[in-house]
Amino acid sequence: MADTAVERRAFSDVVAVLGCGLGILLGLLLATGTHDAVMSFHGALLALACAAGAIYVLKDTFGLEDKPETEEGYFDGPIKVAIVAAVFWAVAAFAVGDLIAWQLAFPALNFDLPWTSFGRMRPLHTSAAIFAFGGNVLIGTSLYVVQRTCHARLAGRWAPYFVVWGYQLFILIAGTGYLLGVTQSKEYAEPEWYADLWLTIVWVVYLLVFLGTIARRREPHIYVANWFYLAFIVTIAMLHIVNNLALPVSLTGTQSYIVFSGVQDAMTQWWYGHNAVGFFLTAGFLGIMYYFIPKRVERPVYSYRLSIVHFWSLIFIYIWAGPHHLHYTALPDWAQTLGMTFSIMLWMPSWGGMINGLMTLSGAWDKLRTDPVVRLLVVSVAFYGMSTFEGPLMSIKAVNSLSHYTDWTIGHVHSGALGWVAMVSFGAIYCLAPWLWGRRGLYSLRLVEWHFWISTIGILLYITAMWVSGILQGLMWRAYDSLGFLQYSFVETVEAMKPFYMIRATGGLLFLIGSLIMAYNIWRTIRGDEPVDAMEQPRVAAAPELRLVPAE
Repeated sequence: MADTAVERRAFSDVVAVLGCGLGILLGLLLATGTHDAVMSFHGALLALACAAGAIYVLKDTFGLEDKPETEEGYFDGPIKVAIVAAVFWAVAAFAVGDLIAWQLAFPALNFDLPWTSFGRMRPLHTSAAIFAFGGNVLIGTSLYVVQRTCHARLAGRWAPYFVVWGYQLFILIAGTGYLLGVTQSKEYAEPEWYADLWLTIVWVVYLLVFLGTIARRREPHIYVANWFYLAFIVTIAMLHIVNNLALPVSLTGTQSYIVFSGVQDAMTQWWYGHNAVGFFLTAGFLGIMYYFIPKRVERPVYSYRLSIVHFWSLIFIYIWAGPHHLHYTALPDWAQTLGMTFSIMLWMPSWGGMINGLMTLSGAWDKLRTDPVVRLLVVSVAFYGMSTFEGPLMSIKAVNSLSHYTDWTIGHVHSGALGWVAMVSFGAIYCLAPWLWGRRGLYSLRLVEWHFWISTIGILLYITAMWVSGILQGLMWRAYDSLGFLQYSFVETVEAMKPFYMIRATGGLLFLIGSLIMAYNIWRTIRGDEPVDAMEQPRVAAAPELRLVPAE
């Protein structure tokens, strides 16, 4: 058995080094064999990343690392990388988002430079918030949860590290591409063809690692959180591949042409776009909800049967809701109505999940008062319920005729993104930091309290400003005078938005400040600094091996 383990280890090392070598070769070919400056830069990034990977593997193989990874216990190294990356990308995403929010109020903040223009910074913000911050949280938590609920070590020796670091390389390629003007101009799918290919490779390995871990489980039951994670991984792979089918102009150039055109392209894009929300920003984070709320409050899920109904109804209904983004367009009317109908049906499973999450606190409601981490997790579920009520409401054609293309949509998106996705992510990160690094608790629970209130106030300022400005926009756009002419010019509607844009940017600034507080708190926790309020922290805040056993 020992010889077999050594052979497997050696085989993994050889495959990893060969893969890195292939990446170095391909990167150098792209860096030196093209007249496209951006492709050359991205080729150099690939070569450097693969060279760093090869050096790390060789150092571990020949025992040059101080603490080589053992084959015993859980495999948490890649998870730590993902959590640290998530904190970094959170701050970056919120900083860029707040900058472009101020740009809308004060256009001079574009600085008259192409790299800092709104058109390039906006996709950088959305991709950093959704895919860099949210994606790293999902990868980190999913790899943590699948091990603990399956009582099995992660599958693969280098594959989990490849998933995490390969994903960071994708983010760097995509983000720098936006700033340099490389985009395929598809909402939430802006990276060009070569970045999409790299992400596909990373995502397939991610799926194999997750499935391999489930296959080697020692627990016969597959916990419901793993079903949500698995639905997220599989569906995002399908959406990504279909929506990004493209023909590159050259194999050494950045430009490509999407294979779809016209209304088919629009339908495919919003089938992808809405299900990126449904499976990346909903199903995956529901996996977080179903694990971290019960663990933090030390109570079982309120209704396991309801969680199963929630899962199957959500994934079957969500996939049909995309056409509601295309009301009053060239899309056939029956398809628009179908999207609206399925969107309204989503109320039931969404609110079933919200109720399940909130009622898990039965018998532990006092923790809302004493534990700000629980407050973050529970308030995120409340925002999930609010967003999943508002979304179907806005899909109704009569409401959509007022709301579409207005700031109301921006407010709706951010109530979900900041209130639901970011808050539940913050809660999970605060749980994981002491657990992963073996600490007695967070550096400061009081700082979590500050983070919660500053961020909550920021969200409320943001979304209420956008609700008011959005409805005002919609009403001004369709106001007619007694002669039947439009009552307001477009410039007048933009001018009316300025006060609300300033309130929105102020709310975003508060949310950014909250994330900086989190980054400081997590850094001090990881560093091993003694908690300043250890006696105030719940027993569950500590790493499992350091928890005090309650007196009998």
